[in-house]
Amino acid sequence: MDMATNVAVIQQHLIDPEICIRCNTCEATCPVDAITHDDRNYVVKADVCNGCMACISPCPTGSIDNWRTMPRARAYSIEEQLTWDELPAELTPEQLAEAGVGDEAQAAEPVPVVETAASAINAPFNSAAYGATVPPWSAAHAYTNLYPPKKPTTATVVGNFNCTESGFASETHHIVLDFGGMPFPVLEGQSIGIVPPGVDANGKAHFARQYSVASPRNGERPGYNNLALTVKRVTEDHQGRPVRGVASNYVCDLKVGDKVQVVGPFGNSFLMPNHPRSNIVMICTGTGSAPMRAMTEWRRRLRKTGKFEGGKLMLFFGARTPQELPYFGPLQNLPKDFIDINLAFSRQPEQPKRYVQDLIRERSADLAELLKDGHTHIYVCGLKSMEEGVVLALRDVAQQAGLAWDTLGPMLKAEGRLHLETY
Repeated sequence: MDMATNVAVIQQHLIDPEICIRCNTCEATCPVDAITHDDRNYVVKADVCNGCMACISPCPTGSIDNWRTMPRARAYSIEEQLTWDELPAELTPEQLAEAGVGDEAQAAEPVPVVETAASAINAPFNSAAYGATVPPWSAAHAYTNLYPPKKPTTATVVGNFNCTESGFASETHHIVLDFGGMPFPVLEGQSIGIVPPGVDANGKAHFARQYSVASPRNGERPGYNNLALTVKRVTEDHQGRPVRGVASNYVCDLKVGDKVQVVGPFGNSFLMPNHPRSNIVMICTGTGSAPMRAMTEWRRRLRKTGKFEGGKLMLFFGARTPQELPYFGPLQNLPKDFIDINLAFSRQPEQPKRYVQDLIRERSADLAELLKDGHTHIYVCGLKSMEEGVVLALRDVAQQAGLAWDTLGPMLKAEGRLHLETY
């Protein structure tokens, strides 16, 4: 094929708006900032995307894995993509031929970009590069996408209470949903989508919002087909300006007996190990505690049976104040020989700011021993702003212990032992 024609053709990367749940995983993962969004759609910049595929595996729904053979001059713009309610059809062979696209280009696959040693040396630290996209080898099988956005199922609210200090301005609610006879198997580390009723300012139905499951695999109430969520009521944006989050306020205001539309479950990698003597290090902030609560509770239930020999559990949990830390009370009641709890508060009156990465460095001796153990699995969940600091702290701990991070970091990823779920 003529080189000029080949250069003029691209495999344009697109996101399917019909099944995307706007979880922000793709944008957070993309190493070249090729993905952006507005209040409705996530889209890919054709002139920035380099086909590296970093966003493909982490996507919980598969909406990210869509490609169109396009003449570069006719590539779909960001503005066009933001208006879509569904993906456009493939261009026909006749349409491509009219644009000068030959048969070879039509059959071409997207080509991943391979990072060279020189570019790796000069690149800034990319914490997302160490996040595993495969589950631990001993993880249970996860069922995903049983109920897609076009075919949600219905759950009944059987519990709703504020799990932060009563009356405090920053509310976080513990919501329990029951699915009755509808199959809805979930594992610790998975998430679901809640579809708020009504329409947005443009008259379009609200899309689903994603929430991590906060209960273990056998239910919030053991033996029942239910699950729990940890949802913070959103009353201001990241700049502190007043705003009322559509989904979070809807969920936090639910009453016992209310019916909700649910999609999912999602996620097949942020899963806990199930083999004996496996260690779990959990690092989280705010509602990022949801999957950590699920994992901790499952291990607690196993411990009570006396039939499972668990390894060490270590928790690093950050919040602005104790009043804003979900499940603060129940955490205090867990046995010290069961879980090693480390709390960081960044807005305590007359106290220096402390973050989870500070605690990681303070506990470097104990963490170093866990990092040397091939049975250790690490989970990070919370705001995207914490991710780099946490991974850098883990790197520092490893290097101080004589462990080469250039070897250990990629190994943790490849073996499904370092999981990052930030938003």
